[in-house]
Amino acid sequence: MPAIFFNMQTPRTEFAQAIKAIAMERGLDPEIILDTIKQAIVAAYKKDAKDRGEDPELFDYDVVLNSTNGEARILAWDHIEADEDGKVDTTAAEKKDVTPPGFGRIAAQTAKQVIHQKIREAEKGAIMGEYTERVGSLVSGMILRFEGSDVRVDLGKTEGIMPSGERVPNERLNLNQRMSFLLKDIVETPRGQQIVLSRADSQFVKKLFEREVPEISSGSVIVNGIAREPGVRTKISVSSGQSGVDPVGSCVGQKGVRVQSVTNELGGERVDIVMFNEDPAEYIKAALSPADGLAVTLNKKEKTARVKAPTDQLSLAIGREGQNARLASKLTDWKIDIEELVVKGKKVEAAAEPVVVEEATPSEEVAPVETKTEETQTETVPAKTKEEKAETAPVDTVAEEQKKEEEQPVVPEIPAEKEEVVADTPVSDKS
Repeated sequence: MPAIFFNMQTPRTEFAQAIKAIAMERGLDPEIILDTIKQAIVAAYKKDAKDRGEDPELFDYDVVLNSTNGEARILAWDHIEADEDGKVDTTAAEKKDVTPPGFGRIAAQTAKQVIHQKIREAEKGAIMGEYTERVGSLVSGMILRFEGSDVRVDLGKTEGIMPSGERVPNERLNLNQRMSFLLKDIVETPRGQQIVLSRADSQFVKKLFEREVPEISSGSVIVNGIAREPGVRTKISVSSGQSGVDPVGSCVGQKGVRVQSVTNELGGERVDIVMFNEDPAEYIKAALSPADGLAVTLNKKEKTARVKAPTDQLSLAIGREGQNARLASKLTDWKIDIEELVVKGKKVEAAAEPVVVEEATPSEEVAPVETKTEETQTETVPAKTKEEKAETAPVDTVAEEQKKEEEQPVVPEIPAEKEEVVADTPVSDKS
């Protein structure tokens, strides 16, 4: 059977140059492109054989392709089953040249389509390999379209998807809006590999700080922990990796420009930067900022912390709907219970100790009588009594008589005021 050469629609002398150009443009290995062309030729032949009423599945095929001039021949042999290791031994197979006459335009068109498809798959594989190395870093993309609650993002060479669980709940997105995303993962789907993006992950905040704060990238400032409620509030703890470096000041920046850049990227989300401390009690106090004046008691066995806050700091320590305490617990990895700190004052009982008056004067004798102690009254009563029998009277009797004398002038004034009100009432009615 005469061999029919596969026409690549380019001069033979340019075949190798064309393969090399495609490989450089797409960033692919030339051998991958040649293998793709062989697979396309086999696919085109099988389709042509079916159209002729033949069963191409009874045979195995191979293509001999000249990488210099593009000449191709199709070889076939009886189907051979693979061994236990999945290998097929074709050394003893009798191969025949089955390149059909007129293997021309239709088959070439099919081969062309398969070639394009295989090249796209290979190109996508190369792109995915490039993005695999960038997992966990920031990427820039543009909102392409919405697929239900998911968001499709254009990353330039390829597309990524931001699932609903990776979105900030109260963040509003618009088409063609360019934003930063965390390249969280690359997963296998029925449609192939898929890039997963996120803006709700805690690592997104960390990467934003790494971008804005050079000291974090250099290791002078260390991020020890992050606790976040997306769209509302984030707490990040930092420490110094080099002496003389202020970690909190480095993250805040001059006049707060650095932390403000992060806040703007997060859509106004509040960010608290606290100093990390090896002492759990001090670390918990810092995590509960802006509350101040806290007293912390630790139970290291159960890893719980009992925090007492002053009355004016209690609401700050707990936060709105318990948010501040909840984030502090996530940040420190301690269970925190907050209660009010009650400062008990010293209560002085008047009858507990007698009051001794030395060299009392007439103006000073009135005060000791009000203490209602026996010692004071026996000293002061003789100066105030007008009758001698008061000296032998019990202390309680003298106190009761003085109380009655003070109350008597008030009693006649009450009905007088009532009579005046009654007298005024008819006058107001006439008017």
